[in-house]
Amino acid sequence: MTHHNRRRDLLKAGTGAALGTGLVGAPAVHAQAWNNVPEKGAKLRVLRWSRFVQGDIDAYMVNVKRFTEKTGIEVRVDSEGWEDVRPKAAVAANVGSGPDIILGTNDDANTYPDKLLDVTDLCEYLGRKYGGWYTGCEAYLRPDGKKWIGVPLGTAGGMMVYRESQVKAAGFDRFPRDTDGFLRMMKALKEKGTPGGFTLGNATGDSGWCNWLVWAFGGQLVDRNNRVVIDSPETLRALEYAKELYPTFVPGTLSWLDPNNNKAFLDGQVSVTNNGISIYYAAKNAQDPKVKELASDIQHSNFPIGPVGVPTEAHLFFNQMIMKFTKYPKAAKEFLRFMMEAEQFNPWLQGAGGYISQPLAAYEANPVWTIDPKHTPYRDATKNMRPAGFAGRLGYASAGAAADFIIPNMVAEAASGARTPKEAAERAQKRAERYYKI
Repeated sequence: MTHHNRRRDLLKAGTGAALGTGLVGAPAVHAQAWNNVPEKGAKLRVLRWSRFVQGDIDAYMVNVKRFTEKTGIEVRVDSEGWEDVRPKAAVAANVGSGPDIILGTNDDANTYPDKLLDVTDLCEYLGRKYGGWYTGCEAYLRPDGKKWIGVPLGTAGGMMVYRESQVKAAGFDRFPRDTDGFLRMMKALKEKGTPGGFTLGNATGDSGWCNWLVWAFGGQLVDRNNRVVIDSPETLRALEYAKELYPTFVPGTLSWLDPNNNKAFLDGQVSVTNNGISIYYAAKNAQDPKVKELASDIQHSNFPIGPVGVPTEAHLFFNQMIMKFTKYPKAAKEFLRFMMEAEQFNPWLQGAGGYISQPLAAYEANPVWTIDPKHTPYRDATKNMRPAGFAGRLGYASAGAAADFIIPNMVAEAASGARTPKEAAERAQKRAERYYKI
């Protein structure tokens, strides 16, 4: 069930928000029943990515404790950096041992779908109860349109994060809505001595802006038939734009990973970057008074729209995979069901402070999105995202191409002058064709 019919489904379910308790998406009397009895003596191990906001892990672990208290099932949670979860998950899938549940990113599940437990029953239950899954979630985890190979968790929305005072000082009353205006603003910020900066390294999350850039000019890694088409006139226009944009960046962005732009922004090195809400969260909760004052100057904006005339947002998608080798498949399903139910999921969304955008339509009503207007731009990230393998079908090829950072590398090569735009596009074409073999 997708979000297209969410209004009808929400009316059927009687969805609402109880601000006092944070409950959203109360189930209807006729909602699908869930019948699943965990195995006796079950123990679970969960591998998840490290938190970027403390409230995420704090609220998550509260829910884990509640699950253990309710079921008696012991749950061990290990956290690793995004770049480390992917190879560890791949090893576990290949050797057939390791964590029972893995919280991965983007297209990871499509790298080893035959190693994952079928969770169709669980996803259908949750979808019916909470207004339906957004279309992008199905693209990632239901690639054949039938079987679910993972349970969507949401996205870390990647929005433009900027210093309002510095943007205004550069002559812009508001953040530009189109790519032409964005380039003018970036040049003006550089001239003022307050440059911006965007990662051009192999960053799992923040390199997504490179997808936005290519899509904004009409470029695509593959077409709807999974034919590689990245070496195109549209891509070349995007790369010429990147060449003009790159000189406005602060030095060092070619080696930036996900933590680097956070640090650069909070240290005052850059005036604009792309990121989740974690920069704002860190500023609000900083002990240093100077950093704390920064919070009032931080604003968020959607990415500018390019020549294609429509939003082309790329966000970091989070999935929850149950490994087929688990000894306790029913307990693992019960854990994910418990964590996705309103009584747990709503407090977790609020604890994360807007860092995670929900995958189910009912949770749009969570008060975290309206309690602070700076949170609101992140609310619809999952709803609006384009999957990393746009515009083709997701699967082994898209997962491999994404994990190999083909588009970010192409943009970095062209922007920095390491290769001409044409050379960078040709190289990306050849690299992608190794994955997409029609």
